[in-house]
Amino acid sequence: MMNFFNTIFYEPILNLLVYIYNTLPGHDIGITIVILTIIIKLILYPLSKKSIEGQKSLQMLQPKLDEIKKQYADNKEGMSRAMMDLYKKEKVNPLSSCLPLLIQLPFFWAIFKVFRDELQGKTLVLIYPFIHNPGTINNIAFGFLDFSKPNIILAILAGVSQFFQAKMMPMRPATVQTDGSKDENMMAIMNKQMLYFMPALTIFICLTLPSGLAFYWLISTILTIGQQWLIFRKKDTTPTSSTVIEGEIIK
Repeated sequence: MMNFFNTIFYEPILNLLVYIYNTLPGHDIGITIVILTIIIKLILYPLSKKSIEGQKSLQMLQPKLDEIKKQYADNKEGMSRAMMDLYKKEKVNPLSSCLPLLIQLPFFWAIFKVFRDELQGKTLVLIYPFIHNPGTINNIAFGFLDFSKPNIILAILAGVSQFFQAKMMPMRPATVQTDGSKDENMMAIMNKQMLYFMPALTIFICLTLPSGLAFYWLISTILTIGQQWLIFRKKDTTPTSSTVIEGEIIK
């Protein structure tokens, strides 16, 4: 299983990193990571786009889902059936925002392993024969940043960018009106906590890893923010758009 993972995910990303590093004048690992991040983002663009659009579609259905929960507050089976009928009618897959993310997980793990291994000076033993093996990678980025060691500034920037990315996603706190809406209210509270918890967790993780990973995290999140902005600014033309009730952005 590990050999399959290395062959399909780890080795291609490692070799792409080394190829970019070899090709760039000056062989700067910082610029290498920026280019590698953009390439990976472009490769994964269809999946991440589908995930963001899925979140947007589910958010737009939320007012109708709330009505169903109120209507079937004492009938769980009827509620599930009505919700599935709504998803079918509006052609929205409730898993559409999760599945693309799950498919991307092996890529994220491979990227993490590549940066963790190579930025800590491990040997480049898995380089393809047709790619020049530089022997070692210079971990000094932009002439002054040592990407092999943790960096508190990059860790904080990665956490802050994570916060703004999460804040862009509309979240609407529910009001307690029925037994079913109590669950919604609890979910809204959890969403708000995640808004602050995930950036804090990002900072904590980045403080324990080579700063090259924090830099990759930062660049990747900034690109995702741009992608979310482009998708959310598009005028919606789906049948549900006329019934959308805009939620409050959690502040």
